[in-house]
Amino acid sequence: MERYFILGAMITASIGAGSDMRSMRIPNWLTYGSLICGLALRVCLVGWHGLAQGLAGALLGGGIFFLMFLVRGMGAGDVKLIAAVSAWVGIHSTPLVLIATAIAGGILAVFYIVFYKRVGRTLQNIGELLRFHSISGIQPHPELKVAGPSSIQVPYGLAIAVGTFYLLISTSSISGVIYGR
Repeated sequence: MERYFILGAMITASIGAGSDMRSMRIPNWLTYGSLICGLALRVCLVGWHGLAQGLAGALLGGGIFFLMFLVRGMGAGDVKLIAAVSAWVGIHSTPLVLIATAIAGGILAVFYIVFYKRVGRTLQNIGELLRFHSISGIQPHPELKVAGPSSIQVPYGLAIAVGTFYLLISTSSISGVIYGR
């Protein structure tokens, strides 16, 4: 049963990545619709326990990304997309998706920084953010903003799709289907 939930998450993440890469936006109809659909299917196919797992996954994934949103390190669409994906995969698979997404996002960010020749400026900004947050705590920086005019916009929906794809290929029940085991 879990493989169908993972496939639902993969479809959601892929559509979100495509939209994010095209327009730097992830539509609400996708995120909210997928979140509701994932939870509804979980309760219909697995029961209340499945719903609880989906809700817990959505809260974990969405909650962690929401912290990044609060300091303006991520867009709201990314938060909603990971919450929807996490609702599909449930609480037990959400940590793996989050870790794989973080790694993919880091690689993607490095690629963008190098491609746009912003390595020096990025390192200065990281130093400033670390200094600011160590003094001021978790709050938005008054000058450095993700949506600022000089900021490089990274379509993090792509990283979420890669993280979800990693779950798809790493899950033994799915890899057995894919590789004929």
